[in-house]
This record gives sequence, C-alpha cells and structure tokens, in this order.
Amino acid sequence: MRLFLVASLGLLTFTSVFGQGAIDGFYKDKHQGAVVLGSGFEDSKKYLAGDTELDLTRITYYTSVFAAFGITDNLDVNLMVPYISSNKESDFQDISVFLKYRFLRFTSAIGEFEVSTAAGFSTPVSNYKIGGLNDIGQQATSIETRGMLHFTSKSFWFATLQSGFSFKLEEVPNSFPATLKVGRATSNWYYDVFYDFQYSFGGIDYRGTPRPQNFKEFGVNFHKVGGTLYKPLSSKLGAYVSVSYLFKGRNTFLGAAYGLGISYSF
Repeated sequence: MRLFLVASLGLLTFTSVFGQGAIDGFYKDKHQGAVVLGSGFEDSKKYLAGDTELDLTRITYYTSVFAAFGITDNLDVNLMVPYISSNKESDFQDISVFLKYRFLRFTSAIGEFEVSTAAGFSTPVSNYKIGGLNDIGQQATSIETRGMLHFTSKSFWFATLQSGFSFKLEEVPNSFPATLKVGRATSNWYYDVFYDFQYSFGGIDYRGTPRPQNFKEFGVNFHKVGGTLYKPLSSKLGAYVSVSYLFKGRNTFLGAAYGLGISYSF
C-alpha cells in the first residue's frame, strides 16, 4: 500500500497559491524514496489588497521537483524546488528541506494513530524580483516547525491535522499555518480533500501605508480548499491530478489552481 503515498507528497507547497501543508502524515519505508515531477497553473480573478477586493487578474504557471526519502522507518527527509512563471517574471523560487519524525504510534480497535513532528527551512535559490503583483515570492528565508496528528482507519480512510510556526529571517511577517486533510488511501487509488490556512502576524497591506512599500513586509493570510486524485500506473510509477480554490485572505490573489504530475518510487 506504500505506492499511494507519493501522491500526497507530490502536491507541492512552495507558495500560498499551490500549497496544502508543507508535509503529510505518511512515511516512506527505510531506504525507500520517491521523486515527483509536477506542473500546473493558478487562474486568479481577484486580488485582495489587505481585505479590499480589486479587479486584478493573473495566471501563474509552475513546474516543480519534489523528493522524499526514508532515512529510517520513522524519519523522512523531503526536498522541493519549484520554477514559477507569472507574466514576465520567471525563475526558480525557494528550495525547501524538511525532516519529519514519527515519535508515537499506537493501534486501537478503530485504526492506527500517529504523532509526528517536523522541522525545516526554505530559502531563495535565485535573485527573483519583488515589487509588483507578478512577484513569484517574497525573497524570505524561513525556519519551519510543525506538529502533526494522523489517523488511518481499518478501511484505509485517513485524517491528518498539522500546524506549527513559520519564523522568517527577513522583514516578512512570521505566520501560523494549519492544514486539515481527509481522504482514503488504497493500493489502487488515493484521494483526499483538504482545508489550508495561514495567518500572518502584523505586516503591511498592498496600497496601504507607508509608501513606497516594501513588498517583503506584506502580511499574507489565506483560506483554501482543494482535493487530489492519484492512480498507481505500475509498481514504480503513478500519476495525480489536483484542484484547489483560494477563497479568502489578505494580500493574496483569489481563484482556482490546477495541477498534475507523475511520480517514481525507488
């Protein structure tokens, strides 16, 4: 049943647009890994300047590489690098590296419960521009912490709740993320639905004061829902499609995002 795990790992988390939590509740076996190549786009119809809705549109495309490897049965390392294109702004964005550790696991009559913790960082890998609505990031280096509760039932339904703290080493405000994911994972199919949330502490708003503005100081909040469908194609290969919709927030585009990708297990 390990094959389906690649799908939940493969929906990448490099921006508030495409993200659904930086990690998931599944683990690779010791010395087993996976690589996922994903691509997609976000079709934004509105922009929230602070919480004021503006008629600004944008289409953003991405391609990304994600890798996961089981150092032990209870310790995984995840690495992710995205390339993003927004109008004339195109470049590699931020590399992310996470270590995830499962320190508690127990079985009950209804299923299996797991408790994990994770820590990681992200930092820019290119000198992409900031200062406009086509920015692909905020040029921030972040230290990330997460705690996670994961439950899998006897019939392979699962639920994962994670949250933590994102500490920024730049002017970008620190933030509180949270993700709830519910789905079913079998050897033939994987599917899930999720709710993703971020709250930034302080920061300034687009078109607010002071002017001229430092775009690194924007506080970005968002509420997003979405889902994933994954199908194994062989013992090594699989493919997924995803859709999400960002419907509320602060200093962020609103709209749908679509993705697809292929995975290879080794």
